Amino acid sequence: MDTQLLDILVCPICKGPLQHDKKAQELICNADRLAFPIRDGIPIMWADQARELNGAADVADSENIPPSSVA
Repeated sequence: MDTQLLDILVCPICKGPLQHDKKAQELICNADRLAFPIRDGIPIMWADQARELNGAADVADSENIPPSSVA
């Protein structure tokens, strides 16, 4: 994913910053707890295509911390 593109993309819902999860190929909005997929290098920024981050493992993955550290 192009770093310049990542610098200008924001969450389409809250307009907040996004984190790039290279492993999952997703852009993460921690404020809305949503993961937007990246398909063939193209971020899909539609709310209906986003995955909700629910469990501790999802939050840990998006923040690069061990799941055991998430309360």
